Amino acid sequence: MRTFASFFVLSLCAVGAAAAAAEPRRPNIIFVMADDMGWGQTGYRNHPVLKTPNLDAMAAHGLRFERFYAGGPVCSPTRAAVLTGRTHDRCGVLSHGYALRLQEKTIAQALRQAGYVTGHFGKWHLNGHRGPGVPIFGDDPHSPGVFGFDEWVSVSNFFDLDPLMSRGGKFESFQGDSSEIVVNEAIAFLKKHRAGGKPMFAVIWYGTPHSPFKALPGDKEPFADLAEASAHHYGELAAMDRSVGTLRKALGEMGLAENTMVVFCSDNGGLPNIRPDTVGGLRGFKGSVFEGGIRVPGIIEWPAAIKPRVTNFPACVMDLFPTIAEIVRLPDNAMIKPIDGVSLVPLFEKELPQRGTPIGFRYQTQRALVGDRYKLLTRKLAAGQFELYDLTADPQESRDVSGELPEIAERMKRELLRWDAGVEASFDGKDYPEGRVAPPDPKPVDWYRTPQYRPFLDQWIQRWEYKPYLQRAKDTSE
Repeated sequence: MRTFASFFVLSLCAVGAAAAAAEPRRPNIIFVMADDMGWGQTGYRNHPVLKTPNLDAMAAHGLRFERFYAGGPVCSPTRAAVLTGRTHDRCGVLSHGYALRLQEKTIAQALRQAGYVTGHFGKWHLNGHRGPGVPIFGDDPHSPGVFGFDEWVSVSNFFDLDPLMSRGGKFESFQGDSSEIVVNEAIAFLKKHRAGGKPMFAVIWYGTPHSPFKALPGDKEPFADLAEASAHHYGELAAMDRSVGTLRKALGEMGLAENTMVVFCSDNGGLPNIRPDTVGGLRGFKGSVFEGGIRVPGIIEWPAAIKPRVTNFPACVMDLFPTIAEIVRLPDNAMIKPIDGVSLVPLFEKELPQRGTPIGFRYQTQRALVGDRYKLLTRKLAAGQFELYDLTADPQESRDVSGELPEIAERMKRELLRWDAGVEASFDGKDYPEGRVAPPDPKPVDWYRTPQYRPFLDQWIQRWEYKPYLQRAKDTSE
């Protein structure tokens, strides 16, 4: 039986006895993330209308998480958490459209330093720009290249059919479904570098199924009985699932599947205005720290090291960096401390009885602390009112048990407030060598209100995804 430990004694050396002394092969690593996909939106969770055969296959051949959490209840925060292993407020990414601080250290930078070739494909949303996704300038001070990606074909935010993207700063127009486009770009990256002797790290961040919803006719057709927005929404998810199949097939054809770790998740919970339900019966949606806003699909597939199974271990995107750090043996200084994740490597071999370290969440006035069984949350920290839920008995968070379990509620409250104070110190810059935030955090801005994009506005106002925003901005200025 293949195990994580036995896998790591394999070597690149072709000579028999000398093999044991050689360095182990490091895996290729691919992070794949949906945009606004809810916990309930998979076939393996028996969604009533959506079929996801490729995600189902990935789950059947990998480690499928029943309790996997985003970094926050909206998009930019989770992206910051993926790259840093830290909750987003530590990094200055308070909500959508905030820029990732230049003082942070990312997993892409660490892996590049360790000899990986790195690529980013799709939605970025860490450069301080709001509004529908546009190509990112090559000299953008918060571009993917600044944070460790050797190559990137990216947009600033959500994107759909026939997107306009940026290839390392060069604007390029694409035709077709956005999920298929970014997967094809990632596959081209893998083909380009697989013979180069370096392991590869690719990040694929979809714009699907974020609004505005626009699916190909053939993908929308199976959902014709739904309302228009829901039909397009589910059509986009069907195309995204197909692209996951394209990626897995390509890895097999290139001989990379066995030693490639592929991680799939979503950046936050599902949407409230889509039918059928997006969150699998959980409470809350995107923007909320109830389970429906932060619990998301989560799968890790790595045939060389993971025995397929379903786990109830609570994990989160902040765990990805420390997990990779252990696998690749990154130096201790590769990450800014403190981090909010734990290594999942022990989970690859066997089920663990408990996480031990709870997962904290901050978003606007909301706070939450997710433990192995219990979850404490407040919808308004300043009000001092906390709710306690037993996620084992009541995953729908329908009954506050703080009155029945006051000792647990009080202990978790102290722990949450202590964690929150530490995050506040991080936000103030105490984790950096300078002891402060330098340079100051830029304020989020609509990209179409910046001078750099002004020359493109008359041309781009004809594009379907930009027209409502640019027309509104034009009307306001007149």
